[in-house]
Amino acid sequence: MIADNAEIMNVLLVEDNPGDIRLTQEAFKEGTVPKELHVVKDGVEALEFLRKQGKFALSPTPDIILLDLNLPRKDGREVLAEVKTDEVLRFIPVIVLTTSDSEQDITKAYSLYANCFITKPVDLDQFIFIIRQIEIFWFQVIKLPNINKQHS
Repeated sequence: MIADNAEIMNVLLVEDNPGDIRLTQEAFKEGTVPKELHVVKDGVEALEFLRKQGKFALSPTPDIILLDLNLPRKDGREVLAEVKTDEVLRFIPVIVLTTSDSEQDITKAYSLYANCFITKPVDLDQFIFIIRQIEIFWFQVIKLPNINKQHS
């Protein structure tokens, strides 16, 4: 989906931890790719955002999703399963970004077709480094499908 660096990339962050939200916002501010970070704090809101329901009726389709696993109301595993079985949403890359390093969570995430699994580092500098690497890889190195053009 990246034609040039002038295109704004939309990122959906599904995260309930205010500290991690702030860190992600700060790390993305310092990046080089124009992007808009949209934040929802639980799995129910994530699916409403993605399906453009209720207060999210005008929300953009994200280019990538950063998904925590341990969320209120509907956990990240359930969100991942619903996204990857939806005919339109399944093309959106989902990056699991969670505190878990459990082999069970890793295996489950990939079995639900997560595009990658990253354990959040506890160190602030490492966290910022990881977010910047996500930006470089997902917005500068690879090609993403244009979901809006495919299904409009």
